[in-house]
Amino acid sequence: MPRDPLQGLPALNAAQESLIHITIPVGMLQCNCSIIGDPLTREALVVDPGDEVTRILDLLGRRRLTVKAIVSTHAHIDHVGGLAKLHQYTGAPVLMHRDDLQLYQAMDVQAAFMGVLPPDLTEVDQLLKEGDVLRWGSLEARVIHTPGHTPGSVSLYLPHDAGKISLTDKGFKVDETSGVEMDRQETGNGSDSRNGEAEKTAAEKTDARVPQLLAGDTLFKGSIGRTDLWGGSMEEIMDSLRSKLMQLPDATIVHPGHGPMTTIGQERETNPFLRAD
Repeated sequence: MPRDPLQGLPALNAAQESLIHITIPVGMLQCNCSIIGDPLTREALVVDPGDEVTRILDLLGRRRLTVKAIVSTHAHIDHVGGLAKLHQYTGAPVLMHRDDLQLYQAMDVQAAFMGVLPPDLTEVDQLLKEGDVLRWGSLEARVIHTPGHTPGSVSLYLPHDAGKISLTDKGFKVDETSGVEMDRQETGNGSDSRNGEAEKTAAEKTDARVPQLLAGDTLFKGSIGRTDLWGGSMEEIMDSLRSKLMQLPDATIVHPGHGPMTTIGQERETNPFLRAD
């Protein structure tokens, strides 16, 4: 049996030495909404606010975070249902890939399919494309266009040195590109669950951090995104997985759009869609 690459790693979201990363499942389909914040500037990115915006706003408020951008990995209703309300409350721009605009604008069709009322829509302020780099605070994420689940699906890749912190004789200091010093380091390691479990925080004196991937519904632990919905393509999703996501380092921690986290290495070894044999 292959060794679990996650063995010995901290629990979900605890491996972020220089960022706040909170993941909460929201809505009927339990979409994983991610809040990624810089502990120094308190700037944050919110990814896939599918529903329950009040909970998301509460977490942002408790962490004193200011939303710099709202990103949709794709335009299925369970990932975009809260876009308009979160934009209304925060004023943050909404980002999405151009190829999913038509899907977003057909929200009434999606809602009818799900048997629910359609959510309010909002303007998309910026159209994402392959290779775009999103920066907030000392953090950055690279946009990877991963079509297949939907035409405009994207994944966000945070490299290992995004927001890197090193120890100096004056205390902790962010790498020179940011030029910001701090006295202590904050780690967001809680997942705000429906049973009301408290978030946990920890301070880690280390300058290493493994890369992270927010994969939307392209890659799951032990599976991949479905391709039988609007604009889905098995050929395209397999190309996205093999030519893009499987090229990332094995140590990359993957945060899927639903379900538990995994790593690129674990999926390469055990995912039945991706194993070489």
